[in-house]
Amino acid sequence: MAVPRKKHSKARSKKRRSQWKLKDNLCISTCKETGTSHLRHRAYKVDGVLYYKGKILAKNS
Repeated sequence: MAVPRKKHSKARSKKRRSQWKLKDNLCISTCKETGTSHLRHRAYKVDGVLYYKGKILAKNS
C-alpha cells in the first residue's frame, strides 16, 4: 500500500475539499412558464403559487 512521504498541510486539504461548492451554480435553471430562476429538483414559489417542473402544485388562496 502506498504511504505518503510527507504530511499534507491543513490548508492543502481544505483547498481541495472546498472546490465542490464552486459547481453549485450549475444547479440553477430558469422556468419556462414564469421566467424566474430556481434550484433544480426543488419546488419554488412565484406570487404565492407553488411550482415544480413548470407545473402548478398548489395555489395560495
